[in-house]
Amino acid sequence: MKSRILAAALLASPVALAHPAFAAEKPFGAPVPVSEDITFDPIIAARLRYEAVDQPTLDADAVTARLRAGFEIKHAPSHLSFLVEAEGTLGLQNDYNAFPFPLPGASQRRPGFSVVPDGESIDLNRLQVQYKTKAFALTVGRQRINLDDQRFVGSVGWRQNEQTFDAVRAEASLGPVTLDGTYAIQQDSIFGSEAGPRRSMDGDFVFLNAGAKLGPITAKAFSYMIDYDEAFAFANSSQTYGARLAGSVPLSKAVKLNVLASYARQMDLGQNPANYEADYVLGEVGLSSMGFTLTGGYELLGADKAAGKSFQTPLATLHKFNGWADLFLTTPAAGLEDYYLSLAKVLPKVKSLPGLNATVAYHEFRSDIGSTKFGTEWDASLGFKVRNVGLLLKYADYNAKAFGADKSILWLQAEVAF
Repeated sequence: MKSRILAAALLASPVALAHPAFAAEKPFGAPVPVSEDITFDPIIAARLRYEAVDQPTLDADAVTARLRAGFEIKHAPSHLSFLVEAEGTLGLQNDYNAFPFPLPGASQRRPGFSVVPDGESIDLNRLQVQYKTKAFALTVGRQRINLDDQRFVGSVGWRQNEQTFDAVRAEASLGPVTLDGTYAIQQDSIFGSEAGPRRSMDGDFVFLNAGAKLGPITAKAFSYMIDYDEAFAFANSSQTYGARLAGSVPLSKAVKLNVLASYARQMDLGQNPANYEADYVLGEVGLSSMGFTLTGGYELLGADKAAGKSFQTPLATLHKFNGWADLFLTTPAAGLEDYYLSLAKVLPKVKSLPGLNATVAYHEFRSDIGSTKFGTEWDASLGFKVRNVGLLLKYADYNAKAFGADKSILWLQAEVAF
């Protein structure tokens, strides 16, 4: 009980400090000079979320609070910095299943409720040393890694406990050319400190990116090698090689064309029991004008029919893709085709609600093999800020045809970060 009271107090502290009555001469959270060469930068981020899941036979009501706190010390002459950050998640209403996998004796494994993978936990989220100049950066330790749009590697920032990696990462810029390489020995998962063997997974993970700016278009080649040590994760061991093109082209003073295309080939690696090859294809086109962005796209996560295995992205920020209802966090064995259309609007002139933005999206899901119609989904969100607090209303509604069951999710969220 005492630990819960302490956690609640820590969660409330950054909100109180953000109030004008507590304002200091400098904005709270700004780097503090320790000496002529050294700065101390506090890190505080708090999030309170209500998530309601409605399914035909299961539902969930989760109220969770997440606090991240830490600091970064920078020494300017040496280009070195040291960062440490802890993360704690508290369940204020626990009518949800935090672990979508068997875990004997776990009090947060509640199969009578729908899954909301935000388990109560206390974790060391980041602990890193970094050397950084304009042209080169080397980061060693537990760190956040977001590559491109996070389709293959990301921090899963939507969940309360984010995904980090114990890794060495080097980044370099040589004029229009960028190079990015990572070797990691551990994936620290979103499930938190109480998730047993799925708290973190050991292995050999190699992420390689090389890109070049070609006018308004950025071209990249990439390679992702994932080789797990744990038997329960062998099925996700893979090697992926591909390329990506992304950019924006002005069509007029008021209209901009956004393009995105990617192709990749995935094969088994290490002790994966399947011998398979599968393709990934993405094509997306958007038009932006007067704060509106209309986007249409097609994404394929292909399948190898003979092997009964499909293209997987286990290290991605999966909530960003294939619908917010999270039906396709694991690609079905028959593969997945996602036809989608979205409309987003930014409203910067509403001064009373800074950052006001709205999005609505539609998805139609089919299998790669047989083109079976899996289902459709509508997604919508509305976000804005009140003082330093970001507020979000978000909704997803999946209508099942041949995959899963109908599912709707409502989120209400408040967040503050310094």
